[in-house]
Amino acid sequence: MLTSQVFLDALWRTVAIAVTSTLGCLILGTFLAVVLAFVPFPGSGLVGRLIDTVLSLPSFLITLAFTFLYGTAGAVNAAISALSGDPAPLLNVLYTPAGVIAAEITFFTPFVVRPLLAAFAMVPRAQLDVAASLGAGPLRVLRSVVLPEAWPALMAGGSLVLLLTLNEFGIVLFTGAKGVTTLPVLIYTRGIITFDLPGAAVIAAVQVVLSLGLYLAYRMMFARMTSGRGGADAVVEPAK
Repeated sequence: MLTSQVFLDALWRTVAIAVTSTLGCLILGTFLAVVLAFVPFPGSGLVGRLIDTVLSLPSFLITLAFTFLYGTAGAVNAAISALSGDPAPLLNVLYTPAGVIAAEITFFTPFVVRPLLAAFAMVPRAQLDVAASLGAGPLRVLRSVVLPEAWPALMAGGSLVLLLTLNEFGIVLFTGAKGVTTLPVLIYTRGIITFDLPGAAVIAAVQVVLSLGLYLAYRMMFARMTSGRGGADAVVEPAK
């Protein structure tokens, strides 16, 4: 099983989708968190609560929503067909790896936004005012003052998203993307459809090893970062 091409393809596709989705969540989540925390606009509280609402939904509901919107018979294709007069669906990205990644980014981005908002709330306003008074522009203040303070929260949110996307099953299954077979889907196929329980057990063991390895790597990185920040604080404290 471990040397079969089916397993190797599923392993590569699982890692590729998880890493790409995590990067998308980090970019989109950082942007949303910065806007919600530092760019006040009417309705920002409502937007924040809507983002929190996504956390309470099962992942397959997001996929169903994507199907109704962007599927071959979805609202977007219906509108395009009505405008162009061509009944053939022009948007068919949902049933590809890109559609799976888009659905995962939509569902898992709040797991990045919420820790970042908590970290941004802990940044003293005086630091931002001093940096601005010294002539630093908004982008430099964000890069030099805000993001270094929020780095642990960003790493924690990204690690959580990577772990969740690595084990995501509902989105891939309900999307129905042809040729997108990840390790969780391969476990389901081997164990439930073809009744190859030994093969499914081997793949599940690999999935467990990947998850535990990722968790241990995160704990080591977090411990190293925490000790580094503690050492820096210890050097600064006597100077005060």
